[in-house]
Amino acid sequence: MEMERGTGVADSTPQNKTILAIDPGTEKSGWCIFQDGKVSDSGIDENDVILSLVYGWLGGPMAIEMVSSYGMPVGREVFETVLWIGRFVEAHQSPESVRLVYRKDVKLHLCGSPKAKDGNIRQALIDMFPRTGGGKTPQVGTKKQPGPLFGVSSHAWSALAVAVYATHQRELEAA
Repeated sequence: MEMERGTGVADSTPQNKTILAIDPGTEKSGWCIFQDGKVSDSGIDENDVILSLVYGWLGGPMAIEMVSSYGMPVGREVFETVLWIGRFVEAHQSPESVRLVYRKDVKLHLCGSPKAKDGNIRQALIDMFPRTGGGKTPQVGTKKQPGPLFGVSSHAWSALAVAVYATHQRELEAA
């Protein structure tokens, strides 16, 4: 978790901030360490592995995507995810400081619409970073020419969205 993936800084992202963000799941979760406006590491791992990461986070800022209720019946997966959210929060050295982030707020913040889809969120994130890598999407880049988002995949994109949103919110609250 010390790998420097970011080679550039997101233009509209406040600097000098480090946050651990998690997109929780029933067995595996996406996570992202966002530091000084760039992805320092990210991945998708078993929840027990992420729980160990949280225990070692030493009380630093943390944000977790929270489940929302839309008035419809939910299944076992939703309850298992909520259980993991609680475990992640309690594992943090300062549980009361963990920011729970709702997906609709992330969509509105990054895309300007609560109806945005995952692809729209991913593109909004890509557009925030400099085009320093190789390939068709230089913000992501290639193995030979990695961009600042190289290695971010799958649920780690959602974790990055949570990290960017939480970082921006912290900056607004501090102003």
